[in-house]
Amino acid sequence: MERMPRLIAIALPTGPRFLHELDLAWQDGDCVFPVDVRLPEEAQKALITQMRPSIIVHKDGRQNKPDGAAVADDDALIVATSGTTGTPKGVVLTYDAVQASADATSKALGVKASDRWLACLPAAHIGGLSVMTRALLTKTPVEPIATPDADAIAVAVSEGATLVSLVPAVLNRIDPSSFRKILLGGSAIPADRPKNAVATYGLTETGSGVVYDGKPLDGVEINIIDDQIYLRGPMLLRGFRDGTTPLTDDGWLPTGDLGSFDDGVLQVFGRSDDTIISGGEKVYPIAVERILLAHDAIADVAVVGRPHEKWGHAVTAVIELTGADAPDLDDLRELVKAELPAYAAPHAVEIVETFDRTSLGKIRRSSLGSN
Repeated sequence: MERMPRLIAIALPTGPRFLHELDLAWQDGDCVFPVDVRLPEEAQKALITQMRPSIIVHKDGRQNKPDGAAVADDDALIVATSGTTGTPKGVVLTYDAVQASADATSKALGVKASDRWLACLPAAHIGGLSVMTRALLTKTPVEPIATPDADAIAVAVSEGATLVSLVPAVLNRIDPSSFRKILLGGSAIPADRPKNAVATYGLTETGSGVVYDGKPLDGVEINIIDDQIYLRGPMLLRGFRDGTTPLTDDGWLPTGDLGSFDDGVLQVFGRSDDTIISGGEKVYPIAVERILLAHDAIADVAVVGRPHEKWGHAVTAVIELTGADAPDLDDLRELVKAELPAYAAPHAVEIVETFDRTSLGKIRRSSLGSN
């Protein structure tokens, strides 16, 4: 009797063993669920219970789970969403979708036989996982390391790494010129990014970035409906692990992100839930954050709306400092007004010692209070 495909939970950090277990599972036609080992143990158990794997691979070996639920024959990955705003969902990606993502990305970057990927983001998130999956599927060499440590990255570069996927917070800790191409995503991307850094836009539901520097990858379609970005393409999810789907009947994914086209280039304004209405005007936090990140005193920033009698909400910059003195509010306002309308400039600044972050390093906006 032919064996049914299983869901294999891999509770390991990014590294050679994770890559090996992923490869083995795929050779057997199984589906892989990467567990974020940086989460507290109870949170890991909750995710595993939610996804219902048949086998768990962890640092001490393998464990069979008799209550594991079935997966479809063509399911390759189940990836938990980041959980920045609520309970994570299990995104189901098929082998065809993962292959389409690998092919489109490699074509856009002009990946050559001499290239070598560095995988240094968490394997449990699509930004880190997709580096390893595309390397396997396109037979491109890859070096997986557990964390984006500057010294470890420098060693990987010395050993031939030419391509990498990073979040903006890591970019400041490395020499970006060491790489031929850097995929950059996950949060507000600095306007002054290096020329070899590609600004990517995508979601877990799209199997990694599908828009590079505002242009869709091959096979990807973009539509704007009521200011919301809709995406369609062969790399999109099949559905969620719980059997529901976010897709429309004709295959479009409503992203929940706001955006528009500027001379054919997609501009992303951020989550619709994050939009601030101040004095009747819409302020998109990501646009303001991108500008403020250029200030030398600001290590990271989140722009939120605080209740205000006159304006409804006051644009407020919540700032994590680099170690320098707190910046002057008037200076920050002038910085923003040089590029955006005056109503988008912050009316207040709040200093935090450190942000509450997801395991990928994204600011957990839900911890900052609602707009």
